[in-house]
Amino acid sequence: MRRPSKTTRRTAATAAATLALALGATACGGTTGPAGGGELSGQTVTVAGVWTGSEQKNFKKVLDAFTEKTGAKTVFVPSGDNVSTFVGSKIEGGNAPDVVMVPQVGVLQQFAKEGWLQPLSDQTAKTAGSTLAPVWKNYGTVDGTYYGLYFKAAHKSTVWYAPEAFTQAGVSEPKSYADLLKAGRTLADSGRPAFAIAGEDGWTLTDWFENIYLSQAGPEKYDQLAQHKLKWTDDSVVKALTTLGDLFKDKQLVAGGAQTALGTDFPSSVEQVFGPEPKAGMVYEGDFVGGVAKDQFGKQPGKDAKFFPFPAVDGGKAPVVSGGDAAVVLKQGTNSKGGMKLLEFLAGPEAAEVWAGAGGFLSPNLRVDMASYGDAVTRSTAESLIAAGDSIRFDMSDQAPAAFGGTKGAGEWKLLQDFLRDPSDPRGTAAQLEAEAAKAYGN
Repeated sequence: MRRPSKTTRRTAATAAATLALALGATACGGTTGPAGGGELSGQTVTVAGVWTGSEQKNFKKVLDAFTEKTGAKTVFVPSGDNVSTFVGSKIEGGNAPDVVMVPQVGVLQQFAKEGWLQPLSDQTAKTAGSTLAPVWKNYGTVDGTYYGLYFKAAHKSTVWYAPEAFTQAGVSEPKSYADLLKAGRTLADSGRPAFAIAGEDGWTLTDWFENIYLSQAGPEKYDQLAQHKLKWTDDSVVKALTTLGDLFKDKQLVAGGAQTALGTDFPSSVEQVFGPEPKAGMVYEGDFVGGVAKDQFGKQPGKDAKFFPFPAVDGGKAPVVSGGDAAVVLKQGTNSKGGMKLLEFLAGPEAAEVWAGAGGFLSPNLRVDMASYGDAVTRSTAESLIAAGDSIRFDMSDQAPAAFGGTKGAGEWKLLQDFLRDPSDPRGTAAQLEAEAAKAYGN
């Protein structure tokens, strides 16, 4: 089975653990359409997704807008983190949802190969052709057929920092990776270690690796490694691990050292920078850090929680790594026609603008009005995502088989945790990664 994606895992962490919002994943929410109005009046469209808390609440606003437009009643069914298992059991039980929001490329590919998915309608594909950069179509396509419409994106190349820590240390936003480490050491000298690292969550370590690798090795090698067409023993991997190891072994750069990092989960890493008792000046993770800093610790993104783009490594280009959720229509649903109508709606800018206004959301849609984002920080993150165009790359471990890229205590997660504990042998770690990858990819 495939693993929960990083967006999923951090969604759960953010919404459930961090934000502690009351809206749980126990009840299925529904919206009622206007009586007698709209082309889908009297019909119900069931949508499954991983979202809990504020994300579920805000997605329901999108479904309400669809109801307004079409008259369809919608029901949202929380899938839990393991979408693959959830959908498989629903199909087996004869009560499959019409639409599933899939948070991983690997799972989308699996569903297509199982024969569960309907291709996008001509209308949806045509709209998506004018609203999404081609790279998003590529990630939604399996064996030449377009199945998955990317609706929500994550920007995973943002480094968040406490402005007062930078001011106190006299450092400014670094423009290169070398400058980032230098700024980190200056921060440590002024009394605040550089980075809170969430080593207890192996996915954060894969994100560190992916950003360094994409910048250092370039997008072509990144794609080859993601598909295991390039071995993990390649010199480019050893070089990226060596670069990452230089950070991991430096106690000035890792708050509390490796042992503390290995006991720190993602929400706690944000708390170490933006909480009441700060222990670090920076935390690297996606755009969603800002939401945690705001909702949990009352920080205002752009004012007392700022970010800069993950800087270019060794003269490469600054990386843009993304995650995202794609809408698919299941053949086994009871209302696939209604499901396809929902995807037509999600393909246009209107649906994305509803959630953009509510917050905690980025859209890959080129036609979304940037003014619909509620704050300047989210707006600039969205602009950066759009500007990256086809140079953007989907999270590598979310493209991998679960056994390698997303199982707690196994594969890449475990090996990068071991590497954080002892980064002295990058070549040996690369060999172990290759052995695990070969098993998982079966080549």
